[in-house]
Amino acid sequence: MLPQKVKKAITENPRKLANLIDLVNLPSTLREFVGRSQISRLGCFIHVWSYIKKNNLQDPNNKNLVNCDEKLRSILLGKSQVELAELPMLIKLHFPKEPK
Repeated sequence: MLPQKVKKAITENPRKLANLIDLVNLPSTLREFVGRSQISRLGCFIHVWSYIKKNNLQDPNNKNLVNCDEKLRSILLGKSQVELAELPMLIKLHFPKEPK
């Protein structure tokens, strides 16, 4: 069962949900990072987050910061450190603009 807020968001704007879960052909930099040619935006975010956790890239003093290694830096605009709140926006930049 989905929470009431989620159900309401889906029924009011199904396009927003589709943009998160539709498979998209990836640009070369993201394709190399993920290891697949197609993935959804949500799937990409989950992949990036699991990479951060697996490689212990969260700052030990401030868990809201991610210290980027060379591989992660290649998809996050070359930044050496990003805030967790920035991650979705930085990942979204790799995906094509949604048609209106």
